[in-house]
Amino acid sequence: MKNDIKAYHGTQTQEDQAICDCLFEIIEANLPEAESKIWHRHPVWFLEGNPIVGYSKLKGGIRLLFWSGQSFEELKLTPEGKFKAAEIRYTELEEINHEDLKRWLEKSQKIQWDYKNIVKRKGRLERLL
Repeated sequence: MKNDIKAYHGTQTQEDQAICDCLFEIIEANLPEAESKIWHRHPVWFLEGNPIVGYSKLKGGIRLLFWSGQSFEELKLTPEGKFKAAEIRYTELEEINHEDLKRWLEKSQKIQWDYKNIVKRKGRLERLL
């Protein structure tokens, strides 16, 4: 685990750290080509510079966010924001469904909206894949 992500995990409560560790392991195993880094103070994975998935601590637990998640057509993912992102929140480690997460990560590689160039396109998203 990269030092910056390890440091992020170290700032969490014991339960939230366990959730973050689990998410990290599953994401890393299923997105081997992705670049991971702390972006806007949270762990995020990128494919060719485009943000794909990340997680962050919110008041009510850990939020797992897929930038293109609204296009996955998955009932457990809730729309987030005004673009194409969708999320799920976890308060306990046992809530993480590994099969769901692996399926979402597979979809995140196949279904992408171009967030990398959203500023250049003045807030307009285009589908990449």
